[in-house]
This record gives sequence, structure tokens and C-alpha cells, in this order.
Amino acid sequence: MIQPFTITLPAGLPLLNANRRTHHHIRATRTRTIRAAAIEAVAEHRPLMEALAAAKPGVLFQRARIVGYLRPARAGRADPANWYPSFKAAVDGLVDAGLLEDDDHTRLVGPDMRLGSKTAGGQLVLVIHDATNWTDTAAPEALPLGCNPADCCGDPSAHLPLAGGAA
Repeated sequence: MIQPFTITLPAGLPLLNANRRTHHHIRATRTRTIRAAAIEAVAEHRPLMEALAAAKPGVLFQRARIVGYLRPARAGRADPANWYPSFKAAVDGLVDAGLLEDDDHTRLVGPDMRLGSKTAGGQLVLVIHDATNWTDTAAPEALPLGCNPADCCGDPSAHLPLAGGAA
């Protein structure tokens, strides 16, 4: 099992927020900048580079779980999930750096976004865990409201509301 690695992107990096309508040229520039910053952060992380060199010619992680921390520029309420475009660009940089072959569902769990401590300028931190033995538990099948899975009639259409709203 590979030890977890922490990648810290530079504070003050212009980030992307899903709630903002950013011009596509600005968005593309920020995406490239975040992606390049992630590649550079990997290159400057000596233990990670040593592990990556030992894994050559393959990638370091066959499957990984990434927990991303948004360190906001100011205190107060924040929604880390709104910064998903920034986390996505950073994860793409990790793929470019050779940590993962791809960031599809077969190789990556997450990124799970969390709120970190306040940092001047704001910052992203990614913690990469080996997830070789990670198993996702599938969400239970959606059952009609009030239906007990132990004794369901087996006919989902029987639970649909009738015309006029009566059940």
C-alpha cells in the first residue's frame, strides 16, 4: 500500500467557481494555470517523485482517492463543492504528472471536497490516498415512498400516483 501524499498548490492562484459566469478565455487560462501548478507541485515533492520513479514505467496509483481541501481567502461560510472546476483542473494536472493513468471512475474516487483553514489568498490542497482495495457500496435501488424492501410487491408501477393525485 502506498502512503498518502499531500499536494499543496500555491496560495493566491486564481481559482474557478461553478457559481460564477466566467468568460471562456479567462476560464481556459485559469484551468491551464491550475493544471500547470499541480504538475509543478508534484515535481517539487521529493518523496512523491521518488515513488513515481520507482513505479516507472507505469503510473504510481492504479486507483486513488483524492480529498481536496479549499483553504478560503477569508473566514465565514463557504461551499467547497462550488470550487469543483478548480479541483478538476488540479486532478487533471496530477494525471498529466503521471500519478494516475486517467481520472475516470475506474481509477479515481473523488475528489471529495472539504473546507480547510483560512489562508491568505486562498489555496487548494489535495491529499492522494492509494485506493487499490477501495470498494464503493452501491446506493440502494430507489423504492417507492412507503415501500418496505422486505415485503415490496415487486411491481414499482403499483406505487405510482393515479390520475388526479390519489395514491
